[in-house]
Amino acid sequence: MKFSNGRVLIFLGGMHALFAVGPAAFGEQFAGVAGRFFFQVSEGLLEFPLVGGRMEYANFAAFWFFYFGLLLIPAGLLLDAFERAAGNPPASFVWSYLIVVLVGVYMIPFSGMTFLMLPHALYMLTRARYSVV
Repeated sequence: MKFSNGRVLIFLGGMHALFAVGPAAFGEQFAGVAGRFFFQVSEGLLEFPLVGGRMEYANFAAFWFFYFGLLLIPAGLLLDAFERAAGNPPASFVWSYLIVVLVGVYMIPFSGMTFLMLPHALYMLTRARYSVV
């Protein structure tokens, strides 16, 4: 099986989503959301301190961790299709991916963005450069 950057994103997205629902991360929060049939992650604006509420950060983290994992899967499918058709990912995709990853690295430096996605983005960037020359 040929290496595919798209499959790397699909794998990372799947693992991200699975980790979010597991007991080692946000399983308790995810079970609470599942008990509400995935309808209400939080109280929304009523949780903001400005209106006298109290933020439930773990619920937000559980949602975004799971949601980001799900978003990586179609991005990986798209990238895989690009790679099958053209052999290389489009430069616009690689640069966009790198920018998103760099924002994530800046915001949460001790994360999978730094240790997994940044090397992957840099790998794609260097491979794209060498294939053009």
